[in-house]
Amino acid sequence: MPAPHRAGLRVAAGITIPESELSWRFSRSSGPGGQGVNTADSRVELLWDAAASTALSPTQRERLLERLSSRLVDGVITIAASEHRAQLRNRDAARARLAALVADAVSPPSPARRATKPSRGAKERRLKEKQRRTGIKQMRRPPTD
Repeated sequence: MPAPHRAGLRVAAGITIPESELSWRFSRSSGPGGQGVNTADSRVELLWDAAASTALSPTQRERLLERLSSRLVDGVITIAASEHRAQLRNRDAARARLAALVADAVSPPSPARRATKPSRGAKERRLKEKQRRTGIKQMRRPPTD
């Protein structure tokens, strides 16, 4: 069950996009719906100005703008949803997609991998396996007299 629409869009712990920052556009959708597709504006576009949002801290905003730079147009994220026949379901789908996208983009980066060396035993096993493969391939060659 989606969260109440008036309170705002809850993205992650401590991040809620106010409803006033979200803007909607509706248009006719393609796909299922028969004659209803020609009359009902069931396709939904959700727009959110991430660059000017008050819901994010400066660090989160910087991280989001960097990670989603290919999806942004003048700092605005646009999510389109038209997979359902009902406009309300498409609105919920767009909200869920935006929340997932923003939560993924503002999450802190994973720690850098610590470089490690292969153990002595691992080196010996690798060399022994290489010698075994060499022997197998030498046995395939025709004999030299």
